[in-house]
Amino acid sequence: MYTIVKHIHLTAIIISLILFSLRFVWALRASPLLQKKWVKVVPHINDTILLASALGLCVIIAQYPFVDAWLTQKVIGIILYILMGLWTLKWANTALTRSMGFVGAIVIIGLTAKIAVFKQPLFL
Repeated sequence: MYTIVKHIHLTAIIISLILFSLRFVWALRASPLLQKKWVKVVPHINDTILLASALGLCVIIAQYPFVDAWLTQKVIGIILYILMGLWTLKWANTALTRSMGFVGAIVIIGLTAKIAVFKQPLFL
């Protein structure tokens, strides 16, 4: 069961990164594709799958945020990634600030991935 849930989780992460990158490029180009219904719906469906698989993995491995430091830092990293994504796609007004937000989001998700792989907190 662990392997199946882990693969679902990793697939959802990859899809999330691809969708984020695609929407970033479209935002830079002011593409009308950003207004398509599927572009607004699919990321939320994928994020729901991502969250459900994350919760499933917590139960399977019996480790939980605010109990295990590495998992707490992973949750904080995901919150920061979401905020950077909002900055990049919604709040930033210039190509430079959008690009800075995108790079920041990718760096944060990379650090969060490192925490997840090694199950070791970066801080604390």
